[in-house]
Amino acid sequence: MSRISKVLPFIILFFLMISCGSTSQSPIFIRATQVGFLPGDLKTAVIMSQSPISQRKFSIVNLRNKSVSFSGLLQDSTYSFGKFKYCYALDFSALQSPGSYQIETNGQISEPFKINDAVFNNISDSLMLFFKEQRCGPTNPILHKPCHLSDVARLVGDKDFPNDTQGVDLTGGWHDAGDYIKFLSTTAYTTYMLIFSYDFDKNKFGFDDDKDGVPDILAEAKIGLDWMLRCNYSKYKLVTQVQDLRDHSVAWRMPENDTLRFDRPGYVGIGKNQIGMFAAVMALASRVWSEKFYKYDFAKKCLDAAENLYSIRDKVPDIDSSQSGFYQDHTFWGKLALGAAELYLTTKKQSYLDDAIKYADSAGSDYWWSYGNLNSLADYRLAKIIPRFSNYILNNLKSFNARKDSSVFREGLLYSWGSTNSFLGVALQAILYKNLTGNSEFDSLATFQRDYILGRNPWGLSFIYGIGSIYPKHLHSQVGYFHDGYLPGALSAGPAPEAILKNYKIVRNDKRYDFFNSDEVKYYDDYDNYITNEPTISGNATALFVFGYYSNR
Repeated sequence: MSRISKVLPFIILFFLMISCGSTSQSPIFIRATQVGFLPGDLKTAVIMSQSPISQRKFSIVNLRNKSVSFSGLLQDSTYSFGKFKYCYALDFSALQSPGSYQIETNGQISEPFKINDAVFNNISDSLMLFFKEQRCGPTNPILHKPCHLSDVARLVGDKDFPNDTQGVDLTGGWHDAGDYIKFLSTTAYTTYMLIFSYDFDKNKFGFDDDKDGVPDILAEAKIGLDWMLRCNYSKYKLVTQVQDLRDHSVAWRMPENDTLRFDRPGYVGIGKNQIGMFAAVMALASRVWSEKFYKYDFAKKCLDAAENLYSIRDKVPDIDSSQSGFYQDHTFWGKLALGAAELYLTTKKQSYLDDAIKYADSAGSDYWWSYGNLNSLADYRLAKIIPRFSNYILNNLKSFNARKDSSVFREGLLYSWGSTNSFLGVALQAILYKNLTGNSEFDSLATFQRDYILGRNPWGLSFIYGIGSIYPKHLHSQVGYFHDGYLPGALSAGPAPEAILKNYKIVRNDKRYDFFNSDEVKYYDDYDNYITNEPTISGNATALFVFGYYSNR
């Protein structure tokens, strides 16, 4: 046996101890948020063990004076995860005093966390940075130079230009994820969520850190708005994607050094789904830019674009066909309902409200959350006018709540590709429902999803780069890769089912978290893992709404 083979087990054990804040070689791991809680929050954590440890004492220690602020006994466990047959939930909600704390039990300590009214404020600021990192074109990006200044040299799919000879200015916008493709569907979702967040709570989302007189979230939304307006290059036409899968076939590079930068086609497409989301963004933007900035010409431009495209909704396919096959919607009802609802709110035309009601009833409850499953946004808008539409959100929440009770980590949905976005979408819907009804029944559901993202998960890490003590260091991002993993504010896609992972041949070099993977669900912090570790603009947009809601501004 080689010397390396002899020491390898000890190296692995060392990293396992580091990853859980362990102070001994006990197979006990504490999983809790690494950021903290608001004073009145539900406060919980999970103890993972391979052997029974019920009735053992746990303590919450104040780090300032090392005093015990709260203590209790671990109750009998009925939960397990992977190789950990005994997973214990502990509750210390009674502790509300501001301060910095750690959990201690059986010689183990958790990562530190805080209790105070402003504990989530810096998360919003960090999440905002990611959008600047994703900016494309002459939009003042950070971590890279202006890029793709020739988008696009040709259009593909416009019947008026059958030889693909027409060029259109499609500079700007955001790169969708770790690659350099730009999609209308995710840009529209992201832009909508940024503006919607501001519209939802102008105090929490109206921060202006750069002191230029424009709320930062709206300044960022303008990046998406301008690009979407360029995508509407002709009155009734849309470009739905810039660049194709050749982007994935060349070596990793900084965006300004992209060898394909002069050969990035724009793909023309249209469907009721794209029209619905485009109209929603533009109608909402028209309202906000008129009321907030008195930019009446720009507001009219946005509204005209929304109404023009909405007017042809019955003349186009139900679903557009994505050239790359990415981000394919399965239905259009929810997005079309949202478009009609926003048009009504902006114009007060009864026909738009009638359409929104019809489409939202056709959409019903979708029992999920993603860029393509967002019926609750339309239901929220309509419920402000017709309260019964809150019932569709309630249906979702009841389903999420039932799912939550089956796991000690309280995930509201099954794992998927993009689990973190979906879990945060559960929290988002709970927030919307509470805003509509004043009902706090689902507060705990939202808190569990929030805390899962920040460390209360089997792997014991915060899924947001730079937030908490332990977070992904090898996100699937080319910009991040060339900065030694540095990508502030990026939300990792998170754990995914083995049923999905097994279908992709991904070389995995970083196996620090293998010990905590189960047969069913796995997470890898690896540059090459675009399933579990790729950040996206849509995921960050959902996260920004949720953590912004919990901020104190």
